[in-house]
Amino acid sequence: MKTLSKLLLCAAISVSGLAAVPVHKTEAAGAVSIMLDGYPLPFPVEPAVMNGTTMVPFRAISEALGIQVEWNQVAKKITATKIDPSATTKVILTLGSSTAAVNGAAVKLAVAPQNVRGTTMIPLSFFSQQFGAAVSWNQATKTVSITSPKKEMYTLGFYAQGAFKEVSLIPDFSAIAFGWSRIDRSGQFTTSSTDFWWPEAAGEITPESIVQNAAAGGTAPYLMVYSGDKELELTKNMEDMQLQQQTIAGIVELAASKGFQGIGLDLEGLGLTGDKKKVQGEYNTFVKNLSTAARAKGLKLTVILPPLNSSYKGYDYKTLASIADDLVIMAYAYEDESRPEPMNKVDEGIRLALQQVSKDKLILGISVYSENEKSVNEKIGLAKRYGLKGIAIWRLGLIGQPVWNEMGKSVEL
Repeated sequence: MKTLSKLLLCAAISVSGLAAVPVHKTEAAGAVSIMLDGYPLPFPVEPAVMNGTTMVPFRAISEALGIQVEWNQVAKKITATKIDPSATTKVILTLGSSTAAVNGAAVKLAVAPQNVRGTTMIPLSFFSQQFGAAVSWNQATKTVSITSPKKEMYTLGFYAQGAFKEVSLIPDFSAIAFGWSRIDRSGQFTTSSTDFWWPEAAGEITPESIVQNAAAGGTAPYLMVYSGDKELELTKNMEDMQLQQQTIAGIVELAASKGFQGIGLDLEGLGLTGDKKKVQGEYNTFVKNLSTAARAKGLKLTVILPPLNSSYKGYDYKTLASIADDLVIMAYAYEDESRPEPMNKVDEGIRLALQQVSKDKLILGISVYSENEKSVNEKIGLAKRYGLKGIAIWRLGLIGQPVWNEMGKSVEL
């Protein structure tokens, strides 16, 4: 879990401009928290007040906001580049100079950038002015809150039973995984189970038409295949190669024949007990065999996985990432599913995954069943902070307008 050490400031900060009220330099404030999208951001050097202006480490915040930073030791210049689909912002700061260059134009700073123990410090308000990050100060809690600007990222939505009431949201997602199939208790692939099944048509609305409309609207439809291992249905597929071949053939045939563009593999429950390495190896083989068959039909493969800090240890993230197009970290169900997932556990799950997998292959899974309109954006904020490929939302039918409206403030939908 990331924690912040106590940060000492010598003044309070105003809400609008975050300029500190002038006080004697010897006066100290209580512990101050610096939050980015609702979660603490660690700093190499504590914030300080210089000439009445709050100064913060530039690189720490910039990189957390997805801004590229380069340091020129000879010229004592730091260049920050923010690349958006619509525009690129390039800022050049020089130590000791109160004039910055923003896309070539001169911009005045309240205080010139300073070097403190090898870290470049700049006015906090600069992030709001030049990079679109909203900054506020809460005097009661002594908290600086930074809200990152909206970002365009990959969005995967899950569509299962009960999701039709939010079918209108499909065009706003990059991809939708339709949970209409599973591996049943006997280890067989099926579309007629009791929890994940192929829906009945309702007049002109058919499962096929929903899939076709998604693809026509630019949202990639995926066939999601679900299973647990409560009755060893997955273990059977891992150990019985003939059954595995039948399962894979059934998955790929259905996906290809129904117009899906990919497969979302959500096979849960492996590695709770037993030989973890053996289970990982068997699952790697299953996914590799599925990938080979899927790619022969032009299908992509997304593998949906329990987080590495869960109780299930049967998933080799590094190898699976080398086989699949991307991985979804199911960063939920850590504790009470009726409450927002603990941020420290989600953060830890991401960091553990990043030790094995490139960030551009990782998608953060968020269950809106657990989250609310405030906490869902905190999770999205972590995905943005670490530069992950995107987010995956479980599921349509549960999102609701308040959560959807707030999500739209964080990510392009």
